[in-house]
Amino acid sequence: MNEFEKLLQENLLPLERYVKFKINNKHDAEDVLQEVCLAATEKFPSLQNKAAFKGWLMGIAGHKCNDYYRRKAKELNISLEVLSESALSKSRVGIAETNIVRDTLELLGDKEKQILYLYFFKNLSHEEIARHLSIPIGTVKSRLHYAKEKFKEQYPRKELSRGESLKKGSFFKHDFVASPTNSSATARETRATKGMVITMKKLPAYMPAYTIEESNLPPFPVRWEEIMGWFLVPKLGEKLSWAMYDFPSKKRTELCEMEVTGKAEIHGIEGVEIVSLETDPMDCNSAGGQTKVERRFVAQLTETHCRLLAESHTENGVKHFYTFLDGEPFLGNWGFGEDNCGNEIDIAPKGDILRKGKEITAKDKEFLLDVVGRYDVTIGGKTYDTVCVIDCYTYIDGAMTEQFIDKNGRTVLWRRFNRNDWAMKRYGKLWTEMLPANETLTVNGETYVHWYDCITDYIL
Repeated sequence: MNEFEKLLQENLLPLERYVKFKINNKHDAEDVLQEVCLAATEKFPSLQNKAAFKGWLMGIAGHKCNDYYRRKAKELNISLEVLSESALSKSRVGIAETNIVRDTLELLGDKEKQILYLYFFKNLSHEEIARHLSIPIGTVKSRLHYAKEKFKEQYPRKELSRGESLKKGSFFKHDFVASPTNSSATARETRATKGMVITMKKLPAYMPAYTIEESNLPPFPVRWEEIMGWFLVPKLGEKLSWAMYDFPSKKRTELCEMEVTGKAEIHGIEGVEIVSLETDPMDCNSAGGQTKVERRFVAQLTETHCRLLAESHTENGVKHFYTFLDGEPFLGNWGFGEDNCGNEIDIAPKGDILRKGKEITAKDKEFLLDVVGRYDVTIGGKTYDTVCVIDCYTYIDGAMTEQFIDKNGRTVLWRRFNRNDWAMKRYGKLWTEMLPANETLTVNGETYVHWYDCITDYIL
């Protein structure tokens, strides 16, 4: 094996992750990977600093991915002279920020938007679109041709300069806009770090009493744009605080205050930066035993998924950085879904997890998350109409959570359960022995014990 082959082999996995993040069509991604490897083979003799191979290789990949989207742009008859970089920016699960293509689509009729979305962004064939829309293939072809012509007429608008956007619309519902401020008179607490101030509602010292009652109504579909397990929607202007409460004491332990501070980009993938200020974190989150931890994330919200792209924190005076290209150190803690595609934001029951009272039956598959029913959750004197989303074994074998989400797509209550023998070597006891008064349920016949709950200032 020569020097180039050795270096390529060492960096092949992050290269594949990068290209598959950028290109959502599997076959197209494989073609681009071959283009990258071929270009790298040809250009390798000119690389002066072999220690910079990884960055050099990723640079080639970035250019090849842009070339791919430029070819896509030609299919839409977009003038390359006015095509901005943001118009080409797309990840494996969709477009990530407001851009010229999205704004132009907003000017079209619903049928034109739909057919272009299915063909170019979902990469469906004429036959697949025909089945999806229950229309003849001939109708698909004629509608697609008409939609392309209408798109060409609207793009670009002559009165706009390069890079400017048209009016914001709702075709892609993840526009980065500030959410309305809650006008509750609840007491607030302010905290500063490195010039940044986060003002949050003060969460109670003890968990408010609550009840959960199953509804006879069917679950409703909901658009859930929160970062899984962190409760924040990654849009500019968003901020919240959330807290963890141990059971049976119901005492508040970990407190987390989060705010989106601006736009960010990791390896060419666009998202937003989030600052998380954590007080009295759990041991696994304490970064070397600290009682106060500042953590920074880069997160991305697309029209179909929400995910984390990067995390950083300081431990023992050393700043640590992890991104989606770092494999298990990142994916094992922060990733979700195949190739870290993230959690789906349009959720409805799939049948992967079924619930009957305290008995849960879950399929044997990875990234198991499903809507299992509709529940009225009364907490703090207010009742919320919610769907219950159960997550099994996502990050830790033997861990399960149930999350109650209202029609606004916001978490009302989050609950953690442990399999009875979870972390037996660490604790030396079964959870039914450690927490005999806590609620139990079964998952595929095994006992799980309630450990702690989380709520956010959304319910205050």
